[in-house]
Amino acid sequence: MWKAFVFIVVAATLAVSALAQEKFVSDAQIQALINQYVEQNGKTNLERFERGVREVARLWRTEDGSPEEFADFCRENFIADPVLLQQTADRLEEAFESVDGHFGEMGRDLQWHQDVETGPILPIDQFISRYTPYAHVNDDLFKIRIAFITLLNYPLYGLDDLLKLGSALTREEWAQVRLAQRFRDRVPPEIVQVLTDAYQAAGDYIRDYNIWMHHLIDEKGERPFPAGMRLITHWNLRDELKSLYSEPDGLPKQEMIFDVLSRIIRQQVPRAVINNPAVDWKLSTNEITISSVSDGPARDGWSHPDQAGAKVDNAPEPDTRYERLLGIFRAQRESDKYYPSTPTLMDRRFQRNREMPEAQVEQMFIDILSSDLLPATARIIEKRLGRSLRPFDIWYDGFKPRAGMNAEVLDSIVKAKYPTVEAFDKGIVEILTKLGFADSTARYLSTKIEVDPSRGAGHAAGPGRRADNAHLRTRIPLGGMDYKGYNIAIHELGHNVEQVFSTCKIDHPLMAGVPNTAFTEGFAFVFQALDLQLLGIPDTSANAVHLKALDDYWGTCEIAAVSLVDMKVWHWMYDHPDATPTELKEAVIGIAKQVWNDYYAAAFGIRDSDLLAVYSHMINSAMYLPDYTIGSLIQFQVEEFFKTRNLGTEMERMCLLGSITPDLWMQRAVGSGISVEPLLAAARLAVAAVE
Repeated sequence: MWKAFVFIVVAATLAVSALAQEKFVSDAQIQALINQYVEQNGKTNLERFERGVREVARLWRTEDGSPEEFADFCRENFIADPVLLQQTADRLEEAFESVDGHFGEMGRDLQWHQDVETGPILPIDQFISRYTPYAHVNDDLFKIRIAFITLLNYPLYGLDDLLKLGSALTREEWAQVRLAQRFRDRVPPEIVQVLTDAYQAAGDYIRDYNIWMHHLIDEKGERPFPAGMRLITHWNLRDELKSLYSEPDGLPKQEMIFDVLSRIIRQQVPRAVINNPAVDWKLSTNEITISSVSDGPARDGWSHPDQAGAKVDNAPEPDTRYERLLGIFRAQRESDKYYPSTPTLMDRRFQRNREMPEAQVEQMFIDILSSDLLPATARIIEKRLGRSLRPFDIWYDGFKPRAGMNAEVLDSIVKAKYPTVEAFDKGIVEILTKLGFADSTARYLSTKIEVDPSRGAGHAAGPGRRADNAHLRTRIPLGGMDYKGYNIAIHELGHNVEQVFSTCKIDHPLMAGVPNTAFTEGFAFVFQALDLQLLGIPDTSANAVHLKALDDYWGTCEIAAVSLVDMKVWHWMYDHPDATPTELKEAVIGIAKQVWNDYYAAAFGIRDSDLLAVYSHMINSAMYLPDYTIGSLIQFQVEEFFKTRNLGTEMERMCLLGSITPDLWMQRAVGSGISVEPLLAAARLAVAAVE
């Protein structure tokens, strides 16, 4: 998921970048041009002409021409004829679908060996993946004046205007809005490359941060985890911890995983054990020794079976985790000066990428976490566990139907059904028809989705144009897909279905996609929640509806808290731009503890947990986490709507709404805007029923 987001970040940077400079064309020169227009044309189209002239003047540089050339350009390229105006928009839409789509495909190809399990990563792969073929696109479009023609003729609205006017716009007008937005600002290509390099470095770090679980040694000197288990931080480690709620003796292993996660946050994991099955790690003593067991390819320079038992340096890595986060922050700071109207990443994420005010989003998260439902749900979980809560119980998985199933049983069911990547690929039609898609639609979607074995936890790469295909990535271990990989694959399939509908079947490619990333996460969560049903395992638990509501609420609380940490960390970095990695580490840990103490401490009876800082997204995806929380709210509202309707038909209808503003999309999709109230109301009924 995060990898698809990284591409979105870079593509969005190209589309919405700006140059901070003194105005080259003076206000007097602009006014003279407007006055001349009135003399020659009267007031016909005056408002549109004046708006366009001012937008072009805002970004016109010395190298674009003299003030006289600026005036000539505006006079010669303003389109008064409404028919020609629409025809021009159609041509630009066609051109940009090709440009964006082919560059998207090229970017995916350049990242291929980094993202997909194709064998060992070669040294050259990291250089190939750093190449940014689209870095110069927007710069070129300004130089050849296509960008200026667009700004001169099509409306550029800010968020406040869009929220007021959006419901009255036609589809063609919405397409023109999105057309103009791609040229809101202007950035030098070298800044795009700086951003790409920073995200690439963070992505490489997270992608390679695996723990070989069979090499964790407990206090008894035993290996509690099976051979060959390689878990990436944080996704797989968290999911393994969650799966252990179904095991009667799972708590000691959960505590071991929790210990590892805590050390990752604090940068206390020995460098020698990261992605290395050649050494054993005894957690209680932090002792590292050469392993006598080999169940994976040893990291370069670590194949020493003849030295089994020999001690290894247990020094931790330096604060690399936080250095990578600072790398992205510094790159964003380099680009800030090119965004005068949204001069921080927070501004851009909320006002541009999400089109939702940050204060509104933050208040939604606070409303979820400050509800009396949180301690009430915690009491229910404590009773069901029969023990005091531990910090990792923010991931309590016992409300789900799978909670009563042994993880090995689930793995065996999935492995038998999907032994290979090809088997899952062939199974997509069956999965989609079970979800309610017509056979013809399921077959169409299947032809548009390709399945690849992922190096990382898994992600969905959408098509860049209507003729392109989506790509689903999930980890497929030797011996077949396990339940964790299947669960992720179903999540990614939800992304892919949305991506295919909203890109390949949309009426206007300029409106391709959904309002923001949270919406595609919402659909992915809808699919993921049905994973057992798709395996033919019905939910026979008593109070199934109420347990589902509690699970939704508890999971939303967890990701809302993590999202608040992410947001607060970025504000802290802007307040402390010269921070060192170590200072950032201490700040992140402090913020995580603060959020924990504000919302979880009383319910858990535990203070100062820093577990909320563990998410890898915070390191390599720059303020992505709030999309998960918003996506959870969208998921709940969409699921409620689907209960009495066909999922396949309604999902296609919703996806074809395209990238309009979030609240307007929700109103047209389910009849009401984004809100925490439906989730809280259902959880309240559930608490009363279950207690």
